[in-house]
Amino acid sequence: MLVFGDRGYPVILFPTTMGRYYECKDQGLVGSVSWFVEQGLVQLYCPDSINEHSWYNRNIHPAQKVYNHNCYDRMLVEEIVDKVRWNTGTGKVAVAGPSFGGFIAANFAFRHPEKVSHLYSMSGKFDIRSFMWGHYDDNVYFNNPVDFVPNLNHPDLWRMKIVLGTSEWDICLSYNQHMSGLLNKKNVAHWLDIRGWKEHDWPLWKEMFPHYLSLI
Repeated sequence: MLVFGDRGYPVILFPTTMGRYYECKDQGLVGSVSWFVEQGLVQLYCPDSINEHSWYNRNIHPAQKVYNHNCYDRMLVEEIVDKVRWNTGTGKVAVAGPSFGGFIAANFAFRHPEKVSHLYSMSGKFDIRSFMWGHYDDNVYFNNPVDFVPNLNHPDLWRMKIVLGTSEWDICLSYNQHMSGLLNKKNVAHWLDIRGWKEHDWPLWKEMFPHYLSLI
């Protein structure tokens, strides 16, 4: 994990599909918000991913994929979030990520609304059934936001500041529109941010991320 800044609101930033902990730095996403870090407003935590051992591992059973991700989720809670969420008075953190990192951020936020104050999903997809090859059980359900969010009644869900960022040319546009519809049905306030003619790529996310951090 890379950490940027020594104070400020804790923001957990996840990499894209199969991305490593240094990807967001190397692709300029961290640099796009350097002012917030330098001013001590936010502290960025960029953990590694284990997607090659979970969702994208074609050599293990789908049940093992979900089990591995649940271990990762537990690591995030116990080794990162619970250690930094009291760095501010809220007792919560912000989570963010582009592309598959947007799914990881959203899944974590909706699973742990008592620990997450802000969710910034940039071009995320919120349905992992395509990775499951037809397998479905409770562990899949509780890692598939389009399934469990409609039945989620934790009061902190309505307190969370949620942004679903996408664009007119984004390959994940429809997924964001669908998730927005699910949240609307529950009267959960959020912002479906559909940007103009931008593709599913780093220039879009580098435009979004500073804007979203300014909302904290």
